[in-house]
Amino acid sequence: MSNLCDVLVVGAGPAGIAAALTLVASGRNVLVIDKAVFPRDKCCGDGLTTGALRLLEMLGFDPITVANWQTCSDVWLRSPSGREVQLSLPKKTSTSQSGQSGQFAAIAPRIELDHALVQHARSRGVRVIEGCSFVSIARQTTNDVTVTTDSTGVLAEITAKYIVAADGMWSPVRKAFGAAQSGYLGEWHAFRQYVSNVTGPASNKLFVWFDADLLPGYAWSFPLPNGRANIGFGILRGSKYSVQDMKSLWPELLARPHVRQALGADATLEDRVTSWPIPARVTSAKLSAGRALFIGDAACVADALTGEGIGQALLSGVLAGEAIIETFQRAPSVTRAKYQRKVRREFFADHRVSVAMGRIMRTERRTRAGLRIAAINSWSRKLFVRWMFEDEPRAALFSPRRWHRKFLARDGAFKASPERTTN
Repeated sequence: MSNLCDVLVVGAGPAGIAAALTLVASGRNVLVIDKAVFPRDKCCGDGLTTGALRLLEMLGFDPITVANWQTCSDVWLRSPSGREVQLSLPKKTSTSQSGQSGQFAAIAPRIELDHALVQHARSRGVRVIEGCSFVSIARQTTNDVTVTTDSTGVLAEITAKYIVAADGMWSPVRKAFGAAQSGYLGEWHAFRQYVSNVTGPASNKLFVWFDADLLPGYAWSFPLPNGRANIGFGILRGSKYSVQDMKSLWPELLARPHVRQALGADATLEDRVTSWPIPARVTSAKLSAGRALFIGDAACVADALTGEGIGQALLSGVLAGEAIIETFQRAPSVTRAKYQRKVRREFFADHRVSVAMGRIMRTERRTRAGLRIAAINSWSRKLFVRWMFEDEPRAALFSPRRWHRKFLARDGAFKASPERTTN
């Protein structure tokens, strides 16, 4: 295999694959490396928003390749007061050509989703080397950069015009370029476990619990096929609980009556619990250095309100690919500037709105008030749930350039795909 390429992508998660697919579609020679061997698990809530689904569809991905892909339209929010609010995303309609309005929310186990994305990238001509780690920068010239990699103890060099770093919050590529985020631990921390034998309503409904002691964090239960669910909770650093408290809090949270009722009496915890930090400060993160562009968690693009990151990772990968395509023959400083402008345009306003909403939800009183407003009538419920699932960008209302005739009224993604739905 040639050790020369136009673009080396480090990391084969959703962000890296999105960048690779964007680049290869323009005819660029792309190589992706990842230290893992797929399929591999990734700590995640497994939820896919409307925004993430639209991006996957744009990239040509087929959800049928994910065995336990599950669409969902019924959403239940529990206020700190104990009041439950039911929200419904659009379901099948008799007026649409395919008899359905598409998918607005889905759950896909990351061990399956990421593997399917890697296989999809290969089918589109992307070279992917698994079990291959980035080690260091061997040398840089005015035209390219050469890196050292390690495949099970065998060192090799790869030379590329650009590097796209999709290698996580503690990105080794970022560190090699002198842009490490010393002492940074992320804005959120999440904790999750899979559950089987779910016989309660959580077997087919998506729950989000805004318990008062977790605010502005929350707990969730996302349904999967065959009576399984992904259940967990996330906290904002600096809130009531520390990261160290999460393990001891977990059994108590699972024993809360509303959680037990949702899961059913026979629910059984699977495997081990897993936890992970969530970086969500894209407006202050360094987005590039030298001939490297940082994407996904390496660029801290997760949503500051919910901690959701798959849609943001996909979008950052697409933007990095576009920036390189548009400036490939120019100086790296031009490419960096182009990418930074794209990220600023697509992320910054939404990030600020998410931060502001997060501040509102820091108190029980304001969270209760917000959910009451959202549930005033059928119109407010419809708009709120579509906004919550990022059918439109967070700050779209304040961004006239993003307005369009079907604002919060479009069909969902994958209209032509068979649905495996929880409803």
